[in-house]
Amino acid sequence: MAIRLKTVFFKNAGGRSSAETATVLASTIWRLADEVVTNLSKWDCDIVSAERGMKILGEMAAFLLHMADRSVHGRMPEPERARFVQAAGQRLGEIAQDNIRAMVGADGFDYKANFIGLLNRRAAEYATFECTLEQPGFPVLRYLGLMVREHMLASDQHWVADQIMDIQAPEALGMLKKTVDGLLAPPAPGARRQAVSGD
Repeated sequence: MAIRLKTVFFKNAGGRSSAETATVLASTIWRLADEVVTNLSKWDCDIVSAERGMKILGEMAAFLLHMADRSVHGRMPEPERARFVQAAGQRLGEIAQDNIRAMVGADGFDYKANFIGLLNRRAAEYATFECTLEQPGFPVLRYLGLMVREHMLASDQHWVADQIMDIQAPEALGMLKKTVDGLLAPPAPGARRQAVSGD
């Protein structure tokens, strides 16, 4: 994946605030999702409209935020974790809205709320899978691939799910893990999230 991200941060008490850390996570997720769209274009995927590109980006962002949530489990108290992930989701919604409005102008539509709605729906769906950031497993990757596939032209649908599962998602998850590990202290021994409630 041709993207360079800062993955080492100060994790001491005098370093970043929780809000700042959530913003860094959201920005990283957005860049990784955007890179997936760019890479699919390089593979001759027919992303003929900005709308299609944004839908793919949204699917990737929702998946990556959920996997980050699983990785954060055990690194901070649960109430703080919930606030942290919600803050990252809110920031992703703001980034999405800013990018869409840069393309279409101010049309009065609440793109932030729409994007956060997608994040919440996918979080509830991904919560049914048993997986971790380190070992996502075939079922959850397959589900992501199918979600992306729904937004593609028929000519690309036969191969894009495999491209997401085999190449794009694993590379993005690897970068995401480095970012989370750089932002937060390691989880307590034995703290491994297998399922979440979609909160």
